[in-house]
Amino acid sequence: MALYAIGDTHLSLGTDKPMDVFGGAWTGYVDKLRRSFEETVGPEDTVVLCGDLSWGMSLEQARPDFAFLNDLPGARKLLLKGNHDYWWTTAAKMTRFFQENGFTTLELLHNNCHCYGETALCGTRGWFYEEERGEHSAKVFHRELIRLEASLKAAGEREKLCFLHYPPLYQGYQCREILDLLEQYHVRQCCYGHLHGPSHRLAVTGEENGVEFRLVSADYVGFRPVRLMD
Repeated sequence: MALYAIGDTHLSLGTDKPMDVFGGAWTGYVDKLRRSFEETVGPEDTVVLCGDLSWGMSLEQARPDFAFLNDLPGARKLLLKGNHDYWWTTAAKMTRFFQENGFTTLELLHNNCHCYGETALCGTRGWFYEEERGEHSAKVFHRELIRLEASLKAAGEREKLCFLHYPPLYQGYQCREILDLLEQYHVRQCCYGHLHGPSHRLAVTGEENGVEFRLVSADYVGFRPVRLMD
């Protein structure tokens, strides 16, 4: 049994927005994802998917993408919200949709935490400097902080790993409020996505103030889930 993470699959099996149009690493990315999961992830493993999973604008449009993810190897896939996951709705509606469609390996990581052995898996979408801090944005940012702290509190005294879509720090930028929560709750490792292509060079990886940061965007990790622990 092992724990993996990967973000930004950007699937478009039910819509006409394939990432292959960008060429380069994205060429044949769906086949790359399938092959990498088959070569890497075992039937009892857990995979955290760090947002931007499907270009579908609704649950119905995203159904083929969920079916693809559900059928990949792995006993559990924990889903975070990304900034392009427009299909995202309430937890109750999504859970019911997954149940009605037999997507038995898909679960939400949202306002909660999941246990992997004695380790707690926590997370939320997060926030990013490119978002303006107007009145509406301030409310969204505040809700993200509440969700993150609720997830961390739910973990109790367990060792904590945190998963975000947006990077909490970036070359020349830090989201101090999120970083403070990671340090306050003694998070050991934080995985994030969102950064693609030329932005990879701006990612902060490695240990900062006791937290190890890892970028797991699909195109950054070669569309291969990153093994975090056994």
